[in-house]
Amino acid sequence: MTNQKRNLALPLDLHALGRHPGEMIERHMNVPAPADLAVGMVGVPKGSPVDLSVTCQSVGDGVLVQGDAEVTLAGQCARCLADFEQPGRFELQELYYYPGKGPDDAKDEDEVLFVVDNVVDLDPVLRAAIVLNLPFSPLCSSDCAGLCPVCGADLNDDPNHHHDEPVDTRWAKLKDVIPNNLSDQVQ
Repeated sequence: MTNQKRNLALPLDLHALGRHPGEMIERHMNVPAPADLAVGMVGVPKGSPVDLSVTCQSVGDGVLVQGDAEVTLAGQCARCLADFEQPGRFELQELYYYPGKGPDDAKDEDEVLFVVDNVVDLDPVLRAAIVLNLPFSPLCSSDCAGLCPVCGADLNDDPNHHHDEPVDTRWAKLKDVIPNNLSDQVQ
């Protein structure tokens, strides 16, 4: 099993948890964010605090870990291109199997997680919970107005921003010939 051989990036000690189904322990941890918790324009900065609250429950074949992770997301808005930071909360849930247990039909060894020496690695669960739920087009706020398509001005700074109607180039030369009061009517 590959999971047993690698170093644990985010270990959670389960020695206090018995193997009788229904036994539970709760753990609260504040850990630095690992690298690469990001998708495109948004992610969790490496080393920023990750507040984990998990409940570990012994079940027949292993340990069910459920909880949530609270992080600070940093990114660039897809509409206005401004940098932003905002809180994020992600739910975690995974069944870690005891050695010798687990599904026989697992196609890939790495898709099944195991309890090794009464310790589980929360890193793959944290990654899956955060990375798979990050938006592909993040917004600084749900009502972000974006940028002006004509000049690129930030419409959040000036919601009344507008441009005069463009003059049809076919009629532009008439402005030089027609007096000012009539040229306003031609547009």
